[in-house]
Amino acid sequence: MNPGIDSLLNKARKVRDDLALPVAAKAESRRDKRTTLLRDPGIAATVSAALDWLGAAQDNSISSDGGIARDYSLVSGWPGRPNDVPRERARAVLDWLVSIQLDGGGFQGGVIGQTPVVPVTFNTGQILIGLASGVTELGECYRASMRGAADWLVTTQDDDGAWRKNPTPFAKEGEKAYETHVAWGLLEAARVEPSRGYAEAALRNIRWALTKQTENGWFTDCCLNDASRPLTHTIGYALRGVLEGYRFSKDESLLDAALLTANGAMSALRSNGFLPGRINGDWSGAVTWACLTGSAQIAHCWLLLHQITGDVRFLDAARRANSYVRARVRTDGTPEMLGGVKGSFPVDGEYGQFEYLSWACKFFIDANILEQELSAPAGAGA
Repeated sequence: MNPGIDSLLNKARKVRDDLALPVAAKAESRRDKRTTLLRDPGIAATVSAALDWLGAAQDNSISSDGGIARDYSLVSGWPGRPNDVPRERARAVLDWLVSIQLDGGGFQGGVIGQTPVVPVTFNTGQILIGLASGVTELGECYRASMRGAADWLVTTQDDDGAWRKNPTPFAKEGEKAYETHVAWGLLEAARVEPSRGYAEAALRNIRWALTKQTENGWFTDCCLNDASRPLTHTIGYALRGVLEGYRFSKDESLLDAALLTANGAMSALRSNGFLPGRINGDWSGAVTWACLTGSAQIAHCWLLLHQITGDVRFLDAARRANSYVRARVRTDGTPEMLGGVKGSFPVDGEYGQFEYLSWACKFFIDANILEQELSAPAGAGA
C-alpha cells in the first residue's frame, strides 16, 4: 500500500475510534493533557487512596472470591461487571490463589475466564513472592502451595537457567530477560526453605539473563511485545530481579550489573520525573507517554540502590519519578478512579490504554512506602 494513503487511513481510524469512546474516557484523556491541573498530593494521601482503590478492585472482582480485578477501564468498567483490613484482604487473596493453583504447582497466565488455561512461568514466579510472604506473615497454611510453585519452577527450568517451556500465551514468543523477577520469587522461597535448591535455580536464571545485558546496561529480549523498544515496566522487572539476586547473594558482580541498568534508566529520566514508557537501546525515549507502572518499579529500585550504596543520585531520581506518578493519582473523584494508577500517562498511551491497573497500584504503593521510610527522621517510630 502507498505509505501516504496508509498514514491517512490510520489517522481516519484513530478519529473514528476516538469518537466512539465513552464520555468518561474522552474526559480523562483531555484532563491528562492539561498538565497545569496536576499537583503532587504527597505520599500519605496518594498511598491511602491507592490502598482504597485496591480494596475496591477486590470488591469488584468478577468471581467475588477474594481475588482482585485486573483493572478498571474507562471504556468497559470493572471486568465482567456492569458498572477490612489490608492484612485480611491479603489473606483472602492468598486463599484464592491457593484455590486456583494448577496440578503440578504452576499458575495460569492471563485472568480468570481467559483461555488457554496453562501453567505460565512468569505468573507462577510473581505469585510465589506472595506465597513466601504468606508463610512468613500469615502462617504455615501457605507452605505447601509455596513449595508446589517453587518446585515447579525448578523442574521446568532449562540447564542454562532460562525458562522456555511454559511461556505466557498473551505475549510475543521468545526468551524473556525480565524473568529475573521470577528468580526473585524463588529467592523469597529460599528464605523460607533454604535447602531445596531454590536459590541456586534463581541465581542461575539471573546470570543467564545477564548474557542479554548490553555494555550500557540495556537488555535485549526484555519486553512483552517489542524487544527493540522495551517497556520501562519490563526493564523494571529485569532490574529488580538482578538487584534481589545481589541482596540475597552479596555477589558484587550482580550489584555492578544492577548499577549499570539503574544508571542507564536514570539517563532517560527528565527533570520533572517523566520517564518515557519505552526505551531505545541507547536509553533514549522511544515514546512521548509514560508507563506509570514502570516508573514506580524503577523508582523503587533506585531507592533500594540508595540504601545499598548511599548514592544520593538514586534517591533524587526516585523522588522525582514518584512525585511524577503521585501527581497523576486522583485523591478525589469517583471511587473507580480515586487512588487508581493508570497504565499510561496520558491515559490513551499504549500500555494499559484507558485502564487503571491493579499491579501498577501495588508497585506505586511499594515505592512510596519505601520513600517515606527513607525520608523519616532518624529514630522516628522507635
